[in-house]
Amino acid sequence: MAVSTKTDIASFEQFLEECSKEHEQVQRELKEIDLLIQQTTAEVERLAQRNTQVTNRLRQVEATLDTIPREDIQEAYTTVLDTQQRLFTMRGQLEKLQSDQRNLARYLDLLRNILEIADHTEYEPRVSEKGEPAQPLVVRIIEAQERERQRLSRQMHDGPAQSLTNLILQAEICERLFDTDPKRTRAELANLKNAVAATFQKIKGFIINLRPMMLDDLGLVPTLRRYVDSFTENSGVLTRLTVSGKERRLAPYKEVTIFRLVQELLNNAYEYGHASNVQINLDMGDDLIRVSVEDNGSGFELSDTLTSPDADRLGLAMMRERVEMLGGQIHFDSSLGRGTKVSFELPAS
Repeated sequence: MAVSTKTDIASFEQFLEECSKEHEQVQRELKEIDLLIQQTTAEVERLAQRNTQVTNRLRQVEATLDTIPREDIQEAYTTVLDTQQRLFTMRGQLEKLQSDQRNLARYLDLLRNILEIADHTEYEPRVSEKGEPAQPLVVRIIEAQERERQRLSRQMHDGPAQSLTNLILQAEICERLFDTDPKRTRAELANLKNAVAATFQKIKGFIINLRPMMLDDLGLVPTLRRYVDSFTENSGVLTRLTVSGKERRLAPYKEVTIFRLVQELLNNAYEYGHASNVQINLDMGDDLIRVSVEDNGSGFELSDTLTSPDADRLGLAMMRERVEMLGGQIHFDSSLGRGTKVSFELPAS
């Protein structure tokens, strides 16, 4: 059952007007990002050349540690650390700008599609079975995005942000020890180097979680394989991926949907199910793409969870909506103490 009222139509027209303004704003932001990417790329290239020069200078210093003045040693190490830190920062900024560019381009396409569809669509807002207005899809999407942003914010605070704070403390220790205890300074510098490498790996993993660039370049299957290996290494949850059927590229929006669903199910298995094993099956059939994710975690009472606030916490309702919007089906199978299995299928073409 659907209804149309003057209030509904006015709200819809207001929404379209906001979409039109947003479309123009995103176009401007894309042009600004294009310029920033050009500038940042040039700076990264300059710093990379500078890093090569100062690293070669440091090797020369290390080869003559017994004869070279301590001030020159300190200057060489300080210059290398400063250059590498700036290079690392600029590379991270470049990756973020490129990611923002891709996301804005997709957002621009979405807004363009909304405006084009609206030109040929009569607006009829949905109502629930009780005759009350159903929650608009855009509201559910926004709420899901905010939950994801909160989760990412917590991860940033507990992971990279905390690690970078520790790096600063270690650098200050090296600075205080340099003139009084060169031997211990070398040991602290070695620890600092290892900590920087570990932090870099954490940030790379964080970037992959946000948006793996492999998904655009190589497609779904290689990206899933890489992500499963990374998930196993970082979480300690033994995760296996089995792929059957003809491996091939799918429509980009389908690859993103499948990847995000698998990613969310793995996070649920780790964070809420406390699983130790997860099996992922991906069957790329001619007509249907079938995916199942099964874990040995704590599970949940299915009927209660799908109609409770836990459904939002686990993202189950949003998963179902995503799959059904693409003409697919999703099935949940779980009970307390015997793990969870989620399977879904999407049309291949």
